[in-house]
Amino acid sequence: MLRAPEFWWRPQGLLALSLAPLAVLYGWVAAARMKRVGEKINVPVICIGNLIAGGAGKTPTAIALAKALQALGKNPVFLSRGYGGRLAGPLVVDRATHSSKDVGDEPLLLAKIAPTIIAQDRLAGARFAAGHGDIIIMDDGFQNPAVHKDCSIVVVDTGQLIGNGWCLPAGPLRAPMKAQWAKADLCVLIGEDHDDTEAFINQIPMPVYRGRLVPEASQANALKALNVFAFAGIGRPDKFFNTLEEAGAVLAEKRSYADHYRYTADDIASIISEASAKLLIPVTTAKDAVKIAEVSPDALNTIRVVDVRLHIEDMDELISTVIKKNR
Repeated sequence: MLRAPEFWWRPQGLLALSLAPLAVLYGWVAAARMKRVGEKINVPVICIGNLIAGGAGKTPTAIALAKALQALGKNPVFLSRGYGGRLAGPLVVDRATHSSKDVGDEPLLLAKIAPTIIAQDRLAGARFAAGHGDIIIMDDGFQNPAVHKDCSIVVVDTGQLIGNGWCLPAGPLRAPMKAQWAKADLCVLIGEDHDDTEAFINQIPMPVYRGRLVPEASQANALKALNVFAFAGIGRPDKFFNTLEEAGAVLAEKRSYADHYRYTADDIASIISEASAKLLIPVTTAKDAVKIAEVSPDALNTIRVVDVRLHIEDMDELISTVIKKNR
């Protein structure tokens, strides 16, 4: 997956304006598509989506929601498109036999928590998933109208919000804001406040919950005051780097790769060699580790993996609202 262009995150300039006609057309088509009525599935469907192209924190949100539902005695099942995988599905992800090339990297992480279905056809996947749990959690698919959603939660990264506010390709929006807000029920903001966060919150026409990414405690404690070589191929690597710094690690070297980046054995060998030469500890995410293990499993004896979870304030209230939406 290519990195989002930098001009998406800057005030509207000449490049964005030159693409404005295409953005208007794209937005009109996307908004019209979102108005379609999806098929009702015989179990509740919760969709975790984002307003923009790229990563915002959907997968950590889906995992946090699944764990909270499991604590209440529910049996959630994840539904993912399986981005980056070669298999069309629908099928149940098997961590023992499937690789990220088969089903994508994120489904392998989800499958640690609950049964996970991948399907390129959202509707076929939802029908199939209904036989594997009592509540479906869709990781992405918010703008896809094929399946009726009983509750849609949009995730927004406060570090980027909605960029320049244009639809693709002039900006990062997947559809006009009015069309997206009309289909959403709840909003989860992830990250620290910035100068424009409050103004954005004031525009949100629904309940807003705040969340922050927190590293696994023992892993974070083991990194305190250590000099590290941090690298990540996720939607926004800076989020991971900031999390490490907040945990007390000293980021002497940082390297960003595109989201869903597929590491080669040479990539990994180079990172380990460079870190060793500079007396640094290489550190990466659990999502990156999935693909590293497939090409160079011994490398994880040297590279430290930090699991990051999403802590949502007022989680009990959020879950209560989700359950009411699904009655």
